[in-house]
Amino acid sequence: MKNNFQKFKELHTQSEPLLIGNVWNVQSAGKLENLGFKAIGTSSYAIAETLGYADGEEMSFDEYLFIIKRIAATAKVPLSVDLEAGYGKTTAEIVANIKELYKIGVSGINIEDSVVEQGARTIVAAEIFAQKVKAVAEELSKENIEIFINLRSDVFLLGLPDALAEAKRRISIYETTGVQGLFFPCVIKTADIEALTKATNLPVNVMCMPDLPDFNMLQNAGVKRISMGNFLNNKIYEYLESEVETVLKNQNFSSVF
Repeated sequence: MKNNFQKFKELHTQSEPLLIGNVWNVQSAGKLENLGFKAIGTSSYAIAETLGYADGEEMSFDEYLFIIKRIAATAKVPLSVDLEAGYGKTTAEIVANIKELYKIGVSGINIEDSVVEQGARTIVAAEIFAQKVKAVAEELSKENIEIFINLRSDVFLLGLPDALAEAKRRISIYETTGVQGLFFPCVIKTADIEALTKATNLPVNVMCMPDLPDFNMLQNAGVKRISMGNFLNNKIYEYLESEVETVLKNQNFSSVF
C-alpha cells in the first residue's frame, strides 16, 4: 500500500495551515474526505472511548491497529496516527508498531512527551524523551521507512509553570531528534503561539480549544497544522443524546427526519 509521506510532508509547507480532520472510524473519515480535507488523523482518545477505554494507552495496540487498518483501507488522503507515548516501553517495540502502521500506508504519527499511569498524566524529562524519539527515528531511517513524526509536547496541556519558557527549552532539545513537526495542544494565546513558531524552523501544530484564535490569525502567527482532537466526536454524542431525549419526549421519531 502506498505511503503518502512526501505528499503529507508538503502539506506542512504551504502558506495556509493544514487543517487535519481527526477521525475515529471509517464513517467519520469518509465524511471528512468528502468535505475536501487533504489529510486525516486518528484521535486515540475518541477511538479508546469507542472501544470502552479511557485515554492513555488502555486499549492494546492490536485493538487500535484493527480500527486503523479499516480507516487506512478506505482513505484516499494521507493518514496520520496518534500513537500516544508509542505503545511500547522500548525503542524496538515502538519501531515495530510504526512499521506495522507503515505497512498499511500510514503517512505520519504523533508521539507525546507525557505518560498516563493509574489515570494521572505526567510529563517526561525532555532529555530522556528526546533520546527515545531520536533512537526511534534513527532505527526507522536505517530501514528506509519514511514517516512524518509529529512530536507532541504537553507543557500547555498539563498547565506547567511558565509553560512557554519550558516549551521553548524543549524545542531546542527536540529539534535534534530527527522529527518533522512539533505539536503543542492547549496553547491558545496568540503571543505564545507566535513565540513557538519563531523558536523553530519545524512546522508547529496547535489543537482545537474554546479560545483558540481563528484559522486566519493562526496562519499569521506562523502555524502550519491545526488539529481537531476528540472534540467533534464528543459533540456528535452530545447531539445523539439530545436527539434521543427529544424522541422520548415526543414519543415519536418526527424529529429525526
